[in-house]
Amino acid sequence: MKKILLLSDTHSHIDDTILKYVNQADEVWHAGDIGDLAVTDTIKKVKPLRGVYGNIDDDKARMEFPLNNRFMCEGVAVWITHIGGYPGKYNQAVREELRLNPPKLFICGHSHILKVQFDKSLNLLHMNPGACGIYGFHQIRTMLRFEIDGDKIQKLEIVEIGKK
Repeated sequence: MKKILLLSDTHSHIDDTILKYVNQADEVWHAGDIGDLAVTDTIKKVKPLRGVYGNIDDDKARMEFPLNNRFMCEGVAVWITHIGGYPGKYNQAVREELRLNPPKLFICGHSHILKVQFDKSLNLLHMNPGACGIYGFHQIRTMLRFEIDGDKIQKLEIVEIGKK
């Protein structure tokens, strides 16, 4: 069993509240728009980190993180990308691959809108943790945490950090 903290759109911001939740996780997954790599360097000093770069990220972030990160966690196939869309409105860049080889868990960021939705047509769970940074149009900073136990995704919680 793994406890996962999922965050996105830090836009160069990390604080003690985010780090409190990092410390409670087994792994941290970042869905892009990291900003300053000091954010991910700080997380990596505490917990294992998987991530992708986002549209605001510079060449240094793009050298360290992929555009798409596909991997297995326990018995769950995971795909993280920054701009992925959501069920019924997937981004054109990922739509065909999702149809041909859907993961069990599809994660993206970018919109700054927290959304968790099951896609019946592809039999996958879509997650967007919203934004935990202090830049952007969102009003409340959010993250998600959950457990993966074998092939089960369970104990999903929304973490509201507060106003930006």
